[in-house]
Amino acid sequence: MKLLITGGAGFIGSHVVRLFVNKYPNYQIFNLDKLTYAGNLANLSDIEDRENYTFLKGDIVDAAYLKEIFSQYNFDAVIHLAAESHVDRSITDPLAFVQTNVIGTVNLLNTARQHWAANLPGHLFYHISTDEVYGSLGEDGLFTEETAYDPRSPYSASKASSDHFVRAWYHTYGLPVKLSNCSNNYGPNHFPEKLIPLAIHNIKNNKPVPVYGKGENVRDWLYVLDHARAIDVIFHEGQLGETYNIGGVNEWKNLDLIELLCDQMDQKLGREQGTSRKLITFVKDRAGHDLRYAIDSSKLMNELGWKPSVTFEEGLSKTIDWYLQNSEWLENVTSGNYQAYYQQQYAAR
Repeated sequence: MKLLITGGAGFIGSHVVRLFVNKYPNYQIFNLDKLTYAGNLANLSDIEDRENYTFLKGDIVDAAYLKEIFSQYNFDAVIHLAAESHVDRSITDPLAFVQTNVIGTVNLLNTARQHWAANLPGHLFYHISTDEVYGSLGEDGLFTEETAYDPRSPYSASKASSDHFVRAWYHTYGLPVKLSNCSNNYGPNHFPEKLIPLAIHNIKNNKPVPVYGKGENVRDWLYVLDHARAIDVIFHEGQLGETYNIGGVNEWKNLDLIELLCDQMDQKLGREQGTSRKLITFVKDRAGHDLRYAIDSSKLMNELGWKPSVTFEEGLSKTIDWYLQNSEWLENVTSGNYQAYYQQQYAAR
């Protein structure tokens, strides 16, 4: 199998690429990534020389480039992860999210359909999305695969749009597709604009830890390696045309999460308990901040046998350990050295 994984140098994508490269040595894995600020080839340094791995630098918004690589490599399947994903950035620059998440996805769908036209049933387009497309929950209830879409941010609206286009290509053109919607991911290699790595970085450096509003927003947290395992199962065993929700069964208020993280950091850094909690700083709430997300993964669990492998406390401890042991990685992505390096490396290519 020749498998194209888009966004494979990013946070979730790098873990998916690694899993497939290691687990399926007979597959040829092609990692397509634009290498924006959140894409980092250092995430994959341990597998970059494998015979069944190829990196392709390119942009899914570039339809001509997609046609070129589909013709050159003749992919059998696509796992589509490439996306702009940070809500705060989407509020500042919504058009960038429309370009990548909507136009980029449609370009991929069009290219795959045209290239596979002679034998559509022998191929697969697997689209990865988010629980944020469902909107916001009150204190009760869970998102299921049948929950109506109600996106509240430019990010979630762009992902909802891409989901609709994927389903449209399935129903209109017969393109074989699968979809999954995941809850908040956490774990190694997460770019430090997101809550958990940002807090780890700031606590380590005795900087304020910003918490929106009163910290009452609730999220379900999914360990990124468990997400990669779920993607593997859905890719191989999921039903065509179906959607699968992937959640960690780990609901936490933001403030409770940060306090747990502070206490684990104090223990790991040898600080007196309560030291890091003093760094918590409440800031003006995000515009359109959804109160609660919680996802029902029972379809995935009951039909395909997947379940989370760690509790949140265990996964958070593993995550903190990784960041403390990989301080050079964190310093590179926060200092600007990484971006300068890749601009120099690829400017003329």
